[in-house]
Amino acid sequence: MDAQRDRLFKALLTAAEHADDTATLTAYLSHLGRGHRKYGTLPEHYPAVGECLIAALTRYATDTWSEATEAAWVRVYTTVSQIMIDAAAEDEQSSPAWWQAEVVSHELRTRDIAVVTVRPEEPYPFLAGQYTSLETPWWPRVWRNYSFSSAPRSDGLLSFHVKAIPAGWVSNALVHHARPGDVLRLGPPAGSMIVDHTTDNGLLCLGGGTGIAPIKALVEDVAEHGRRRPVEVFYGARHDDDLYDIDTMLGLQRSHPWLSVRPVVSDGPTRRLSGQLTHIVREYGPWPAYDAYLSGPPGMIRSGVDTLVGIGIPSHRIRHDGIDEPMTSSTGRG
Repeated sequence: MDAQRDRLFKALLTAAEHADDTATLTAYLSHLGRGHRKYGTLPEHYPAVGECLIAALTRYATDTWSEATEAAWVRVYTTVSQIMIDAAAEDEQSSPAWWQAEVVSHELRTRDIAVVTVRPEEPYPFLAGQYTSLETPWWPRVWRNYSFSSAPRSDGLLSFHVKAIPAGWVSNALVHHARPGDVLRLGPPAGSMIVDHTTDNGLLCLGGGTGIAPIKALVEDVAEHGRRRPVEVFYGARHDDDLYDIDTMLGLQRSHPWLSVRPVVSDGPTRRLSGQLTHIVREYGPWPAYDAYLSGPPGMIRSGVDTLVGIGIPSHRIRHDGIDEPMTSSTGRG
C-alpha cells in the first residue's frame, strides 16, 4: 500500500499545483478516472476515500489545520473526484474497463528481456508511441506500464518489450513465467509521445534499453504515413550485448533511406559509438528542425531533456513519458 499512498499524494499535489489551469487539470484527472475503471473503482468509493483523507489530515496536520483549511480541502477533493467520476462514466459508454489478451508468442532476447506478443479478444485502439498497463494472472490487481513496440498492425496483435527488474513482480512474471496461451489484462492506452503528422519536422529519437520499443513504433508510424521526413535514432545501452533489438532497427534503416540508426554503448569495449548517449547526441547536433522523442530510464530522460533544451530545442517540441512527475507531457515502465 506504500506505492498506492505515494501515488495518491502525487496526484493531490498535481491537482493543487494545476488548480488554476482548468484544461490541464481536467485532462490529467480525466485520464486518472478512466484508468481507475480497471481497478473496479465505483462512484461511491470516492466519498469514502475523501472522508479518510480529511480524517488523516485533521489528525496529523494539527499545527496548520483549521475550519477554513478543511473547507478548502473538501472543495478541492469534491472537484477532483467529480471530474474523475464523470470521465469514467463517459468512458464506460464506449470502452471496456480492461481488455483480455492471450499471449501468442514469447521470445526471450536476453536472460532478462523478452518480447511478449498478445492477441486482444476485442479490437484495441491505440497510437504508435503510446503505452498501456498490464496485469498478469500471477499478480492480480497489480498493474505495470509497458509501451507498444509497434505501430497498430492489420492483424491486431500487440507486442511489448519487457525487462525483468529486481523485485519487479510483473516484469519477472512476464519474462520468466508467461507462455503462449496465458491471458493478460490490458488497461486503456495512454501517453502523448505520438508523432505530429501535421509538420515536416524531423524526428530525433533517444531510446535507452527497452525504451527502444516505442521508438521502433514511431519509425513504423512515419513509414506508414509515407512522408519522407528525416528520423534520427540514437539507441543507447550499457554494453554491446544489451542492444537486443539492434538487428531490427538496422533492418528498418536499410528499408528506409530517411532513417538513421546510431547505437551508443556507454561501458566496455565496443565497435559502436562509445560514450554517454546525451553526449553523443550533442556532438551530432544541432537539431533546430527536429521534434525530440525520449524513452528509457528516468535518469536518461532527465539528462536527455536537459541536453536537448541546452542545445536549443524548445521544451514544447520534446516528448516523453514515464518520469516521476504525474503531469509529464509525454516512458519507462516498472
